[in-house]
Amino acid sequence: MKRVRFAPSPTGYLHLGNARTALFNYLYARHENGKFILRIEDTDLERSKKEYEEMLIEDLKWLGIEWDEGPDKGGEHGPYRQSERLEIYAKYVDKLLKSGDAYFCYCTEEELEAEREKAIKEGRPYRYSGKCRNLTPEERMDYEVKGIKPVIRFKVPDGEVVAFEDLIKGHIEINVNEFGDFVIVRQDGMPVYNFVVVIDDALMGITHVIRGEDHLANTPKQILIYKALGFETPKFAHMPMILGEDRTKLSKRHGATSVRALKDEGYMPEAVFNYLSLLGWHPKDEKEILSKEEIIKQFRIEDVNKSPAIFDRTKLRWMNGVYIREILDIDTITKRAVEFFEGFGYIADYDYYKKVMEAIRDSIETLMDIKERAKPFFVDDFPYTQEIIEEVKNSKAYDVVKAFYEKIKDKEEIKKEDFKEITKQIQKELSVKGKELYHPLRLALTGESSGVGLDLLVEVISIKRLKHRLERFLEYFG
Repeated sequence: MKRVRFAPSPTGYLHLGNARTALFNYLYARHENGKFILRIEDTDLERSKKEYEEMLIEDLKWLGIEWDEGPDKGGEHGPYRQSERLEIYAKYVDKLLKSGDAYFCYCTEEELEAEREKAIKEGRPYRYSGKCRNLTPEERMDYEVKGIKPVIRFKVPDGEVVAFEDLIKGHIEINVNEFGDFVIVRQDGMPVYNFVVVIDDALMGITHVIRGEDHLANTPKQILIYKALGFETPKFAHMPMILGEDRTKLSKRHGATSVRALKDEGYMPEAVFNYLSLLGWHPKDEKEILSKEEIIKQFRIEDVNKSPAIFDRTKLRWMNGVYIREILDIDTITKRAVEFFEGFGYIADYDYYKKVMEAIRDSIETLMDIKERAKPFFVDDFPYTQEIIEEVKNSKAYDVVKAFYEKIKDKEEIKKEDFKEITKQIQKELSVKGKELYHPLRLALTGESSGVGLDLLVEVISIKRLKHRLERFLEYFG
């Protein structure tokens, strides 16, 4: 069975690049009827925080990504937090030391810096000299007596070329002389990423490692550790980077770059799932709006592009608007919108929110748009701008609003059909039409020059509030 994993570090919000990595692993597992594992890489004790882990899990679930094994679900390959696996790592460090594939290194930072400076002066890439490779027991004891704490380095075979077939990038070869002996355990005794990830992936039966191409330089080091420990090497797939529209690495200057930020901006998880799946992959039929099931059915890791993906915020907004207008049911949208209504100070009951959403859903792209689009349904005592004042003075606006008020003042309710019939009557009586007819009513009822259809507005707000707005207008301009 094919097994993949997503292994984030809980040091911040879930970045969109990491979210896509999680998504592609999830899609691969579901397409192949395999298993998807969530593992938390929290060996950076200073930066890793429990609250970030909780937010990572929340954000993944919000996106619609589920896992088969993980810290919150358990499984036969746990624990699923690296901080709880230190005894396991220690056993394999000891194995490498005994086999001679790893050694203690007592070089100080000053010595290493001197090596780096020498390499720079000689115009060659720096790699550790290996001076501690063959220390005698007596030499090691001298360092210990001096209180020098060692790191543990992996002994890289001289001159070897590591070759592998990347499922996305194709054949790759890297000469180990490019990096030399590397650290696998720090001075404080904490094992480093390149070592623990191999142990975890091997013991958890990971068959395919799908990750960003920024990890490509780590892959040959990890393959060497797999071989030294006698583990089977998984297949690798390195996805291209996600760039901003200016073709630079996606960062905060491009706007919201975390899943949490998109959620807070009122994006639908289904739309974000759909959009992220198209960052570097596309279905054979070139469709852009696809359900989770359709994406899973068509997804193949071999079809992922080699070139970088461009994060197009305008396209994401468009896609989100499609989900709001055409795909999601009104109750789903309304339930998600409640916190936005309340956050903007628009307080009402659920049924009223639902009516408002039905009226405005065709004109919004994210739930943040509610602030402006829903305002006419909640704000009765809006100001009249100087522009409105001038327009009313120099037109039939007052007469139109007065005529409309006279026709509804004795009514107990008004429907869309009533609004259309009344405006037809006014059109004939005052010889006004088009903007000359509807614009005065919009100014009186919303204080704005454009916005929601007035027939929708009058049907949603109460007749009492409708009359209040008209009376207020007539009193002000009378």
